[in-house]
Amino acid sequence: MKEKPALFQVERLELAFALKPWAFAIEKRAEIDAYFAELRRAKPSIWNGRVLLLHHQVVRDGVFYGDYLETDYASFSAWRHWGTPPAGVRDCFGAAALLASDGAFLLGVMATHTFNAGEIYFPCGTPDPGDIVDGKVDLETSVRRELKEETGLDAGELDAAPGWTTVVDGALIAQIKLMRAAEPAERLRARMLRHLAREEQPELSDIMIVRGPRDFTAAMSRFVTAFLALHFGVR
Repeated sequence: MKEKPALFQVERLELAFALKPWAFAIEKRAEIDAYFAELRRAKPSIWNGRVLLLHHQVVRDGVFYGDYLETDYASFSAWRHWGTPPAGVRDCFGAAALLASDGAFLLGVMATHTFNAGEIYFPCGTPDPGDIVDGKVDLETSVRRELKEETGLDAGELDAAPGWTTVVDGALIAQIKLMRAAEPAERLRARMLRHLAREEQPELSDIMIVRGPRDFTAAMSRFVTAFLALHFGVR
């Protein structure tokens, strides 16, 4: 049985980038290319861009330190599809936990054309080279961008809590930023749905309101339910 995700608080992130080959992507190239060609036939809109994966991390004195390498999305998606076998990396990304003024959280339902179709989680995304600033990987910028792209909400209108909640679930590390809104959940959801309606091909198909553990579903990612359980005081 898979272990439960581990959660802890960190004051800040110190994340660096340096060119480094990923042995998995080199050694499995033929299998990866075959897998991705099949994936593209099923989901033609998926693009083989560049992503960043964590290859070293340590937590010291309340700071999460890490180093990223760069690879192609085909290799990353194949690694995930094959169950994230040991490959010297972790999928470490930032996520926005959007908390409405009435105490509810808002989550996105991934659209059918996406890799994670049907899954429910906070606005987030695997970091890419656009998140590198002066050799550092800026997950706060990544979170703000994903929030805007997926929901239409501007992080400037939200109150971002200090620090991060780090959720470790096997090869996945979610760095969650709590972001409080001044509006209730139903009003926020309506705004977000209007944004989705304006998009030609939105990443999300719906917005789900979570007011407590009774709203948890099997489609929610484990890092999401672990964070929400902590917030709602569920053991």
